[in-house]
Amino acid sequence: MLLNGISEIDPASGYEPLSGAIGLGIDMSHAHVQPTGAYHYHGFPIYALNGYSDAGDSKLKIKAMKSSYRLKVGRRPSGQGQPGGEYDGAFVADFEYVKGYGDLDESNGRFTSTPAFPDGTYAYFLTETWPVIPRSYRGTPSQDFMRRGGPPGGPPGFPGGRRPLPPRR
Repeated sequence: MLLNGISEIDPASGYEPLSGAIGLGIDMSHAHVQPTGAYHYHGFPIYALNGYSDAGDSKLKIKAMKSSYRLKVGRRPSGQGQPGGEYDGAFVADFEYVKGYGDLDESNGRFTSTPAFPDGTYAYFLTETWPVIPRSYRGTPSQDFMRRGGPPGGPPGFPGGRRPLPPRR
């Protein structure tokens, strides 16, 4: 539950709701109402875009963190349930992770020094470009975050049906 009473952030949908290509009724808070009546976010305005230019040295300058995801070039596959068309950001699958393309790993995070952890910690970052907020987890989530039963076709209990990525230093 967020401090404003909204119970869900859903960054792991199949569509890319923030693209505007699909009429989900996204409001100015990057949120909408589900058919069940539940209001939830797909993006969330948190000012946490910056990190140290060198992850291990908190004495260096601060810079905007860059995601290592980019929009694919060309056309999506079509037929047999595939949407076809140009890669335009309408679907999560329109983006690809490219190691080293930006500052962050596939979970939009990195091991870094922070004011609270001068010796370093793994931290997630929000970015101005896709994915904006992390779409996967690094490590093992607390049992408090487990959904009972899990989504159809996904591993039991993990939010969005995604397994957490292994811890990394």
